[in-house]
Amino acid sequence: MTTATASTAGATRAAAPETLRNYIGGRWVEAAGAQLLDVPNPATEEILARVPLSTADHVAQAARAAREAFREWSEVPVPERVKVLFSFREAFLDNRESLIRGVTTENGKIESDAAGEYRRALEVIEFAIGMPTLMAGYNVESVSRGIDTMLERYPLGVTAAITPFNFPLMVPLWTLPIAIAAGNAFILKPSERTPLSATALARLLEEAGLPPGVFNLVHGAADAVQAICAEPEIDAVSFVGSARVAKIVYEACGRAGKRVQALGGAKNHIVVMPDAVVKPSVEGLSESAFGNAGQRCLAGSVLTVVGSAAETVLPRVIERAESMRLGFGLDEGVEMGPVIRPDSRERIHTFVQQGLDQGARMLRDGRSKVPDKGYFVGPTLIEIEPDSVLAREELFGPVLSVLRADTIDHAIRLVTDTNEYGNASSIFTSSGRAAREFRRRNPAGMIGINVGVAAPVAFFPFSGHRNSFFGDLHVTGRDGVEFFTRKKTTTTRWF
Repeated sequence: MTTATASTAGATRAAAPETLRNYIGGRWVEAAGAQLLDVPNPATEEILARVPLSTADHVAQAARAAREAFREWSEVPVPERVKVLFSFREAFLDNRESLIRGVTTENGKIESDAAGEYRRALEVIEFAIGMPTLMAGYNVESVSRGIDTMLERYPLGVTAAITPFNFPLMVPLWTLPIAIAAGNAFILKPSERTPLSATALARLLEEAGLPPGVFNLVHGAADAVQAICAEPEIDAVSFVGSARVAKIVYEACGRAGKRVQALGGAKNHIVVMPDAVVKPSVEGLSESAFGNAGQRCLAGSVLTVVGSAAETVLPRVIERAESMRLGFGLDEGVEMGPVIRPDSRERIHTFVQQGLDQGARMLRDGRSKVPDKGYFVGPTLIEIEPDSVLAREELFGPVLSVLRADTIDHAIRLVTDTNEYGNASSIFTSSGRAAREFRRRNPAGMIGINVGVAAPVAFFPFSGHRNSFFGDLHVTGRDGVEFFTRKKTTTTRWF
């Protein structure tokens, strides 16, 4: 593995970093009295901005502004609402390069990963532009003699999203375009670790002509999350984060009578069969495990090699890990960036050491040979037993734990029995039978066959199961439309 030091690829900022503001009721406002938190570039440690940790009062201000805006916005015909999304899409396209560079700078992922995030975000905007069709109801004439019944969809009211650091552009747009196209007002609470992309989105929505208060941005951390869950003016909450917090949000919103979808963590398994085509399989599973420094809820974190795949595929994956160049994602030739913060790096190191203490065997140690600056963990492979902590706990970093299996049945049992999550799982094989068995018996909600990152496109739901998801309706696709609308049936008889 080679390393790259951070360069001047990103524009240098002023000595005094900008203090970010909330966007409430169509105005940029200071979060008066809020504590400020530094936002560093995780690859260079340069301070990019300071973000306010808003309080319950700030959340309440945004909720009141959203409620007021909802009354008028919900009456705007849906074709007119999506005209605003057309304008937003144009602004999003016009600012493509700056948005991609912004994600790379605040998150640390390499430019190509940021470009992929941008592309996925754009997909949801384009999906939501179809809201005139997506909101359509249905009817049955003559359900009884002289009686007709029809179903219509209406907006919910004030909705909110609490989003994570790892996809600061894409995850807010999983919900935002669908919610506002359906006639709702919206509050975004982005991760305090990556708040700059959310600020850019607010400016683009303002440029697109979205009426004041339909979109509101409140920066913050745990206090803001708790306030969103408790705020009586907020009708629905979408959350993406750790499984522990997802369960807390789900329960808190349930107690408050809110509609809620809460996406949690994952422990995604990849199975490689002896008949896998070696080169694309190595590239696919390496990208899954080490892309975005493993900080994806769809990242492959456990690799089960079946039979002779341990000799044909595993050594190539180790070679690929050894060759990856670490550094700032805007620098030429860099293939992997840092994890988000020093505490993330230390947590990953601690888990790796726990695994070694339990008898795991290091295949490729990524804890050394990293750039001097930045929060880097190199690609790591470690062979484990099924009872290892590394088989069960989500590390959220570039660590690939390796298990061995004799057959596809053995591999599926390992996938099923070694963890409590159910987000994604992939198999690399040339066998249709193995792929079919894997798809049918796997507990994960998103399955990849010769695809390392089994992320569905925007018109399908992001459908995790088990402790990866708490709720009934998933984000994106028709589930997303269902989540942000309420159904009403009318039964009619005329005399």
